[in-house]
Amino acid sequence: MSEHPIEGLMTTAMNSIQDMIDVNTIIGEPIETSNNIVIIPISKVSFGFAAGGSEFKGEALDEYKKANKEEEIQYRLPFGGGSGAGVSINPIAFLIISKETIKLIPVNHSSSMDKLLDYIPDLIEKVNSTMNHCIENKKEETEKIMRKMEKKAEKSAKKVERKAEDLPSGITYEFEYDETNDDEM
Repeated sequence: MSEHPIEGLMTTAMNSIQDMIDVNTIIGEPIETSNNIVIIPISKVSFGFAAGGSEFKGEALDEYKKANKEEEIQYRLPFGGGSGAGVSINPIAFLIISKETIKLIPVNHSSSMDKLLDYIPDLIEKVNSTMNHCIENKKEETEKIMRKMEKKAEKSAKKVERKAEDLPSGITYEFEYDETNDDEM
């Protein structure tokens, strides 16, 4: 079975679209900056395709052509058709990759809320960093106070040892305790 002419039109148009649109059209080539940040453009690709035709079966067209003599020529009407395609490429966002974070920054914001939602991860990261910094400072202060207390305790223990060494040995001390209440007397 022979190929219909519309198939050739469609194949040609589809191959042209395939050549124009590939993965690198949607996810662009990465761009690396001098400070080791990679920026990847992301695009929205839309395309449309149309093909159509008509075949005139068994119809003929009579035409008179003046050459050296006037003669009647009959042409069989062929297939008539066409195809077309349109492509639209719109940038929609940039993916920014650094050592610490990965961000998706849209090109267009539809509302103020979208902008706020984009900044929430940064805000959370900054709050988290500040909290960690405060916790580290408190931890260092606590450790410093604990070291001071340990030094004081060591000094007190040494004083007690020195006083115990100064006491004469062999002496026993006795204490007497009276349990009677002073009010009863």
